[in-house]
Amino acid sequence: MMEYIKTDIEGVFIIEPKVFKDARGYFMEAWKQDEFNEHVGEVNFIQDNESKSSFGVLRGLHYQKGALSQSKLVRVIKGKVLDVAVDIRKSSPTFGKHVMVELSEDNKRQFFIPRGFAHGFLVLSDEAVFTYKVDNPYAPQAEAGIRWNDPDLAIEWPIDFSKVQTSEKDLKQPFLKDAEVFE
Repeated sequence: MMEYIKTDIEGVFIIEPKVFKDARGYFMEAWKQDEFNEHVGEVNFIQDNESKSSFGVLRGLHYQKGALSQSKLVRVIKGKVLDVAVDIRKSSPTFGKHVMVELSEDNKRQFFIPRGFAHGFLVLSDEAVFTYKVDNPYAPQAEAGIRWNDPDLAIEWPIDFSKVQTSEKDLKQPFLKDAEVFE
């Protein structure tokens, strides 16, 4: 059975699988629908995505708007990342707050981010393979983002900003105060 750890923000969970190790390697259950439903709630994941990135790559903070918003269950297959979920539900008592967790091939943690959150991660290892389940397909017309270094978010990225590698699009994202958020 996996351990479902509640965070300081309602609906966001860190999930730690039970890992069985021996001389051959290890075995773990990475996903179990009935267990997930019991602890987190019913989410109909429809797609798995994977990315590979090098040290200093920062992807985010991304989300999809409206009916096309996405819940995500993320984990790292290889390497280590710092993963962040920012509450962008305007009516939430934790609006603008974030949860940060280290995900790695060693700790095998997973991170569940419900709809209504912006999400991003920073690669801390030489290379990282990152995988995630989503409950809505990618919809370019609904994509949105928030600047990863928005001072109002006060995210403490553990890297010199000059070493961050990100996309041109992510460099131009609005700050939270100017972004389209959830009600």
